Amino acid sequence: MKKILIIALLTFGLKGTAQTANSFFESANTFFKTYVTNGKVAYDKIHKNPEDLNKIIALAQAVNVSKNNANMYQAFWINAYNLSVIKGIIDNFPTNSPLANAGFFDKVKHNIGGKNITLNDIEHKLLRDQFNDARFHFVLVCGAIGCPPLISEAYLPSTLNTQMDTQTKKAMNGDFLMVNIKKKRVEVSQIMEWYKEDFTMNGTTEIDFINKYRTEKIPANFKIKYVEYNWQLNKQ
Repeated sequence: MKKILIIALLTFGLKGTAQTANSFFESANTFFKTYVTNGKVAYDKIHKNPEDLNKIIALAQAVNVSKNNANMYQAFWINAYNLSVIKGIIDNFPTNSPLANAGFFDKVKHNIGGKNITLNDIEHKLLRDQFNDARFHFVLVCGAIGCPPLISEAYLPSTLNTQMDTQTKKAMNGDFLMVNIKKKRVEVSQIMEWYKEDFTMNGTTEIDFINKYRTEKIPANFKIKYVEYNWQLNKQ
């Protein structure tokens, strides 16, 4: 009888966790579709009506994900990061830049996924340190124009790999970099300087990484120049 009760409780717990996660992904998807357009966020609208954001943050507090389900884990923490950035902006609104707020990335704590953590904790400890994947840099959006654009949908476990590939390809074929044929160099975001180790894993070069996702390949002898980051707010 005890065994049956334990199994029943475990089954109920798993179902409850799955339902909470599914509710989070559905709500996040609706939120991004409503408040994000062409990579820009409607902070004014969210600030005037923060209930939608607050409900999702409350849902995120109760979600429990395991690294054993990598897609679920990564999708949750990517969305949690992007939503927490927006929450941080709204908590300090109006503001012109996330950097205008002391400790925005490394001091301010967010109650997410049963943890009390900073944005840097999510990016570095929960994602980068656990998975060797440079594509995180094209889906984690820091609230600034210099970041890759925020998409108008949630990252979902079932479509995560395709979504991450898509955003990385857009960056490598878009404004994230400029090719100067005359000077034989590639001008890229400082993201590739700050996290050079992520783009040069396993003996590859930054050019190798770029060409993996770029349609028009860049000659291997081209030099890299890092372009100053634009920290102005990614607002509509």
